[in-house]
Amino acid sequence: MIINEIGELLMQHSEPLGLLRTNWAAGRDMSHFRDALTRAQAVAQRLSVRRCLIELDALPDISAYDQAWLATQWIPNSLHLSLKQVVIVLSPRRIYNQQAVEGLLLMARPFIKFDVQFFSQPVAGLRWLTDYSPLVPELLHEWDVAFGPTPPPPGGVQEPRAYYDRP
Repeated sequence: MIINEIGELLMQHSEPLGLLRTNWAAGRDMSHFRDALTRAQAVAQRLSVRRCLIELDALPDISAYDQAWLATQWIPNSLHLSLKQVVIVLSPRRIYNQQAVEGLLLMARPFIKFDVQFFSQPVAGLRWLTDYSPLVPELLHEWDVAFGPTPPPPGGVQEPRAYYDRP
């Protein structure tokens, strides 16, 4: 199900998988970054999300002030969610944000009780996150219809779309 309640984020939910997929949609405008992430946290809480795929390639560089807010406010509040697995999708070309996110996770590591993995492509991350669920083709199709196909990574090769056919 596509969720349109937070304009700065593209969001998709799968109730059977307990999955929430998010992607930054506000371009370079970070003025609503904190509000959007706080609202996304509330959505995750309301939907009892257990798995989350967070795409960060479209997100501009995270400022030091926003990193401090993430470390002191957002991450501690996220620890109260019923998360079991989180995939962070980040291209290797986004070095600044990769280092920022890794630093934040390193600080919170003693408190994080869920598995966090990095992927460079959302399709591969989604497959891993759902244990290659037969629902993946449907989720990918729904995302493509709502937001357009996921572009291949810059300078990289897109992983094959599926090892199985969509019904």
